[in-house]
Amino acid sequence: MRVLMAVCMMALALPAMAWEKSADLGLNFNQTAYSNSWTGGESGAITWTFTGNLAAQKQMSPKVHWGNQLKLQFGQTHNQATAGDGSKNWESPQKSSDRIFLESIAKLTLGAFVDPYTAFTFESQFYDASVPRVPRYINPMLLTESIGAGKTLIKNEHTELLSRLGFAIRERFDRVVIDIATEETEMETTTDGGLEWVSDFSHTLSDNAKYVSKLRVFQAVFSNAADDLEGLPNEDYWKTADIAWENALSATVSKYLQFSLFAEVLYDKELDLRGRFREVLGVGIAYKLF
Repeated sequence: MRVLMAVCMMALALPAMAWEKSADLGLNFNQTAYSNSWTGGESGAITWTFTGNLAAQKQMSPKVHWGNQLKLQFGQTHNQATAGDGSKNWESPQKSSDRIFLESIAKLTLGAFVDPYTAFTFESQFYDASVPRVPRYINPMLLTESIGAGKTLIKNEHTELLSRLGFAIRERFDRVVIDIATEETEMETTTDGGLEWVSDFSHTLSDNAKYVSKLRVFQAVFSNAADDLEGLPNEDYWKTADIAWENALSATVSKYLQFSLFAEVLYDKELDLRGRFREVLGVGIAYKLF
């Protein structure tokens, strides 16, 4: 948490510095509705998704570069249900998208074959809806601190590929509900460490279209939960590599109209034996703040 506080304090100074900044905001909206007299079994739905991609980077000195990236996503779906008397009513909204991802990287640009770096990432969500009756905001949280070396493999007018490999320490914080009636929660913390490989790829398809991809692989070599899991069927799950691969394609149709496609593949054996996949496709309002 000390690193997170330091990053936040430094972020307050961003407006006073000559930073290279970008901020892209988007709001996608889809809606269908049916009258009570409609036949056929269809039901209406309203889905909206907000996305925000913000970045700030600066060459602090000839040998130090500092880059920051913040990705936000939140959306809800409102469904129309048919009651017993045939009337159609709107149900309470259900969360469809929720993500907070902050990454801060400081690297030494020494002109060597690779650049040493230190990085910090914070991952969470705005609202934990796994237990509807007990609201938990900014939960769970995953903090990762890493150090290693990286290299820019490709960099030209249209394409950029950066890859880095290092040692990372991860801390998970989860407010677990232990009593729904009293809404009592208890903080559970786990820590593991191992090797982290991260690759960032971006390609400009045209003046109005861009593809961005990020691949993260983490291989744990130790976990403070290992002793507690000994003898259980899942005692070795933490030893399996975790994979997160996200892909985003965006195309600007007009000044404020944008098409976007986001797809993500996740694999964490401790959470699910299967891989997880999600896709967000939308057309909506886009605004470039700066």
